[in-house]
Amino acid sequence: MAGPAVGQFEVKTLNSEPGEIEFQSQNAYAFGNPRRKVVRDASGELEADDNSLSRQRNALELEFGLTPFLKTRIGVEYEKERREDPETPRHAEGYENLKLDEYAAEVIWIMIPRRGDGFSLGAVVEYEQSAESGSSRTINAGPILEYASGPWHLSLNPTLIKFLGGERNDAGEKDEKIDFGYATQLKYHWSDSVELALEAYGTVDRIGGSGGPSEEAALFGDFDQHRIGPVVYWSLGPDFCATRDTTEKRNDDEGSEVVLGIGALFGLNSTTPDTTLKVSLEATF
Repeated sequence: MAGPAVGQFEVKTLNSEPGEIEFQSQNAYAFGNPRRKVVRDASGELEADDNSLSRQRNALELEFGLTPFLKTRIGVEYEKERREDPETPRHAEGYENLKLDEYAAEVIWIMIPRRGDGFSLGAVVEYEQSAESGSSRTINAGPILEYASGPWHLSLNPTLIKFLGGERNDAGEKDEKIDFGYATQLKYHWSDSVELALEAYGTVDRIGGSGGPSEEAALFGDFDQHRIGPVVYWSLGPDFCATRDTTEKRNDDEGSEVVLGIGALFGLNSTTPDTTLKVSLEATF
């Protein structure tokens, strides 16, 4: 299926330290998912829409700082997604068990770094390979723009998502469409340990009429998804393991950091889940 390309609810960053390794766990749990549209074709077979909806998504990633201007990341994603080839309308509302969904690798290039306040500019290219044989692959690419002023920080990540491969429709075409995606964050530095953010994520399905629509896309149309909501980040910095009666950092903890994030993203249209719980953990070494 080639539904809307809904990526992880994460904003790419433009900081890279050579030799630095970051472990990331990005997780999302959806509530109030839209009901699935179903019809029976002339032969009596049930057809269901291919809107990209899941109950649960868990991603594990490792990011590597190569130079001050280049970093890369590899990862895997597990997903509890809607059933394929349902037999009844009730069966179509169900979900598969949590399973490995895809492998991914990305490169981020920092073209204009930022020191203190001001603008910074970079670009990201990501390749995603489905764990299921014969499914679509995607290439995501786009700029990363950041602006900082005092305690405020703004990030914008617009991307184009190109689908490759996948099954052929009745006309013998593969649905190698292009989607538009975005991730944006307005963050306020509340204290050394707490940051408050407003984040928005979305996908515009099949821009410019690209690709060869599948039978499901021809029957039900395309599906856009848009979300927005607050997220709180709690940082446990180098002093986390230090004793309470000293301000001297332990040498073996210097430079390490753990950031916990939790927030709620609210759907802005009828084809998006009502609420998505976002939970993240990032550990830098």
